[in-house]
Amino acid sequence: MVGKNKKSFSVTGMTCISCANRVENSLKKIKGVEFASVNLATESAFLISEKEISLERIRKAVEEVGYGISTEPAEDLEKKRYNLARKNLIFSWIITFPLSLLMIFHMIGYTVPYFMLIELLFGGIVIFYSGRETIKGAWIALMHFHTNMDTLIFIGSLACWITALLNSLGLSIISFGTIGTMIITIHLTGRFIESHLRDKAAKEIKALIKLQAKEATVIFSDGEDTVPIEAVKVGFLVLVKPGERIPIDGKVEDGLSSVDESMISGESLPVSKKKESQVTGGSLNLTGTLKIRVDKVGEESFLSQMIDLIKEAQGTKIPIQALADRITLWFVPTIIILALVSGISWYLGFNEFQGFLIYIRKFFPWILNTDNALSFAVFAFISTIVIACPCALGLAIPMALVSGTGLAAKKGLIIRNAEAIQTSKDIKIVMMDKTGTITQGNPHIINHSLSKEEMKIVAGIESNSNHPLARAISSFQKSDVKPEKIEEISGEGIRAVVKGDEYFIGKPEFPEKYLSQLKEGKIVVEVIKNGENIGSIIIEDPIREDSKLAVSKLKNIGIIPIMLTGDNRETAQAIALRVGIEKVYAGVKPQDKLNIIREYQQKGSKILMVGDGINDAASLKGADIGVAIGEGADLAVDNADMVIVKGGLSRIVDSIEISQKTFRVIKQNLFWAFFYNSMMIPLAMAGFLHPAIAEAAMAVSSITVILNSLRIK
Repeated sequence: MVGKNKKSFSVTGMTCISCANRVENSLKKIKGVEFASVNLATESAFLISEKEISLERIRKAVEEVGYGISTEPAEDLEKKRYNLARKNLIFSWIITFPLSLLMIFHMIGYTVPYFMLIELLFGGIVIFYSGRETIKGAWIALMHFHTNMDTLIFIGSLACWITALLNSLGLSIISFGTIGTMIITIHLTGRFIESHLRDKAAKEIKALIKLQAKEATVIFSDGEDTVPIEAVKVGFLVLVKPGERIPIDGKVEDGLSSVDESMISGESLPVSKKKESQVTGGSLNLTGTLKIRVDKVGEESFLSQMIDLIKEAQGTKIPIQALADRITLWFVPTIIILALVSGISWYLGFNEFQGFLIYIRKFFPWILNTDNALSFAVFAFISTIVIACPCALGLAIPMALVSGTGLAAKKGLIIRNAEAIQTSKDIKIVMMDKTGTITQGNPHIINHSLSKEEMKIVAGIESNSNHPLARAISSFQKSDVKPEKIEEISGEGIRAVVKGDEYFIGKPEFPEKYLSQLKEGKIVVEVIKNGENIGSIIIEDPIREDSKLAVSKLKNIGIIPIMLTGDNRETAQAIALRVGIEKVYAGVKPQDKLNIIREYQQKGSKILMVGDGINDAASLKGADIGVAIGEGADLAVDNADMVIVKGGLSRIVDSIEISQKTFRVIKQNLFWAFFYNSMMIPLAMAGFLHPAIAEAAMAVSSITVILNSLRIK
């Protein structure tokens, strides 16, 4: 996705998965859009396009299908929605509760003066005022020739209110007007609780957003001043006092302090920061004052990239989502047809089933007790309409993904491609690079046999490469040497000409000369000048603290760890032995790693590949799941399905466990959503469910799905 334009924004007015699908399909029709995904759980959309698409064009596409977009901060939008929902809910209960009591008195024989008019008037207020957003959602769907959850709620409550109207006009039909108010009020209650739980599920991403600073204290030549974060530029010197959040990414220029990076890396222990230490915006400065030179701002900052990647992950879909989408597409129209069939069948066959109803009422006392066929037909129709809301089905997958990706982010792991969650349950082999994956990726020179002048030339040549070993050499010796004809040979080394002399710096031609160093796990870089060996450089890259434990955990859960490295066999075997890896492919070029992965895939194995995201791009892309170790600065790794923000191989174990748990919860959610509907719809059609009980059951089903998703945490 290099060079692609990505955009995230909030979508307003959606109430169910049908709404989300309509918006998504409309966005996909915009010229230049390559990918679009709309997430009901987070009420957000994510786009990838060839070129920049204006917000107005996006707004038009969304409004064409009856919804809206908002550029307001998610926190402000959420607060407004919460306050409005609470007011509506309180108002509707103030009317519904006493109205329900009056209905009960009326049903058991007490005469309530003007009850029919009270029910008609106050029931209408709740349905048409408190339920105005539901009516709006249903109307939007109708105008665009589709149906959604609001359609069912509106049809059910409106049918109830019409019975009150017809009854007050003298028609022989039982009034369900109060039931209509109960349907709307219980619906609003369920949505309020559901919204609160959804916000709770997405708390990790919201917590990250809150870490973004709004201002920073900048040190100018004439003193300090607090400026908006948007005005801070690369190169500015920023002052951060103890107890303050670090507002930007940069390098410490002066000061000593402990910094809490737990919200970003998942690590609970504070990290010591001194001169030349890299710091990340959003982390908390604990003990000392720091002066930091800014090197990244705005969208380039680590925290902004992390938030964008999480939003991207929560906007993507997994294969099993296609099944749920196909079902929900036809679900509401099918329910309306079934409700009509139920109502008509009861109206035509009411007399034949009277005896059965009298018997079954002993077990279901809430079944309507009437001799009026039309009243019972309406009763069954309304119950079927209300019970079959597809909300639980629509939330089953998105809510689990929000919880799973949120938990992963908290542990310093970003799941960029949600499909990896479904794939991970089948992973049998984890292949891993050595440098920067099993080891720290921070190699340093421990010895060399070059003259000072030759070392300066070598450092100058290596400064033109981004390879970790090249960086170790170039940082060892400052050099102003300007080489000519530079050629980097993948997996071998680098060749260059300096003042007419040709140099090659790379793998030893005869590794056995350095056997003692290689068996200790050290790396040897040989320097050839004009075809003659003039010396060598011994480099050490310490093993990550968690590598041995992570390899052990992988074995314990039945996954085979394999090392793929370009290093020579002796070094690779030494490192593998220390961490417990038995299968090693050494001296492998980057392009050959992909061939090895393909060989295992052809045998039926699902492969997870871990690499540094620079030299391992092809193998990360070719594996069933590609995991890049981002380490902050290299966070935006476009070929990876997952990115490890901080830490090492232990995050791989976390990713597999989180993915497997998330997919298990998704299957549970789908099972209960299908089970609920398959059990309740026939009962409603048979007239065994009261509409108020049906609405409460529908709300409980949605809340249950969300609560089950929260178990992932």
